[in-house]
Amino acid sequence: MTTVFENMDSRDHEEIVFCRDKDTGLKAIIAVHNTAIGPALGGCRMWNYENEEAALKDVLRLSRGMSYKASIAGLNLGGGKAVIIGDSKKHKNEILFRSFGRFVQGLAGRYITAEDVGTSVKDMEWVRMETRYVTGISRALGGSGDPSPVTALGTCSGIKAAVKKHLGKDSLEGLKIGIQGVGHVGYHLCSFLKKEGAYLYASDLYDSSLEKVVNEFGAIPIACDEIYDADIDIYSPCGMGATLDEDTIPRLKCSIVAGAANNQLKKEEIHSKMLKDRGILYAPDYAINAGGLINVANEIGGYNRERAFRKAEEGIYDTLLAIFKRSEDDGVTTHSAALKVAEKRMIDIAKLKNIYLPNKNVMFKRDNN
Repeated sequence: MTTVFENMDSRDHEEIVFCRDKDTGLKAIIAVHNTAIGPALGGCRMWNYENEEAALKDVLRLSRGMSYKASIAGLNLGGGKAVIIGDSKKHKNEILFRSFGRFVQGLAGRYITAEDVGTSVKDMEWVRMETRYVTGISRALGGSGDPSPVTALGTCSGIKAAVKKHLGKDSLEGLKIGIQGVGHVGYHLCSFLKKEGAYLYASDLYDSSLEKVVNEFGAIPIACDEIYDADIDIYSPCGMGATLDEDTIPRLKCSIVAGAANNQLKKEEIHSKMLKDRGILYAPDYAINAGGLINVANEIGGYNRERAFRKAEEGIYDTLLAIFKRSEDDGVTTHSAALKVAEKRMIDIAKLKNIYLPNKNVMFKRDNN
């Protein structure tokens, strides 16, 4: 059995906090991956995990992704994430989230939370009653509100960049796009893609979410597992992660994978190469889905909606084109190219700030002579 410290070492984490409150029933894990660039910011996910080991694995993967997402988006933030173990449709209440907020407060700003899968703006407002280290609160309270539309906008922009690079087109008109997961982000992505003239194919675990995009945007419903075999141009995973593996990748008929889900590749190095070998262009998840992080990060310095939307739309498009070019120039996967871009910024800033990066095993000392 892999120990907690072995799990931390494998992904270079700084800190893991296990949160337990018997009175409220709270069972949560907060993972701080890297704070070299700035405090760790990342959403709080509520999910009915099969067991605690699965919850730990998820929060470690997600928090690491946030470090790279913040770096590649040019934000002065590190990566963190939290998961609350429980059914978001049954177990949510004010006392639970206020209890979680007290644990966030105990980290004294090393971790800043926000909403994620299974949590909402209202939940973050409950968290805010106990700590100021929270973003994604309502606009009425000075926050940015639901970050889903900005994440979706950035994802749509990233899809355009992939289409420009791989298909040589400046438009999504007439392209067939399969969206797996049409909850908060997926719903808004369908809206943007519909306006761009794309044909939509949608799948979701929940019938109510699927019916909504079918009725509003004319999406063609398709079973979650069957989307891999669909005759589509673009596969856009927008639900839970790790949908791309040795079983699903050989079934893909698309030429581009570009979606808003986190940790889309079950095994990053292996499965990014599988996609490349099949001639499928992969838009690295933490680069294309950074819109939500960009949005809530804007709250820290005073929220400006127009600035956040513009940075998400324009910044993600340019970032992905740069990643695609580096991948081509270096002869590596887009996943590897994105890692190099993100890590270079982490190292450059650590050097500037005289910070030790344990995951790089180097201590940067500024020459003051």
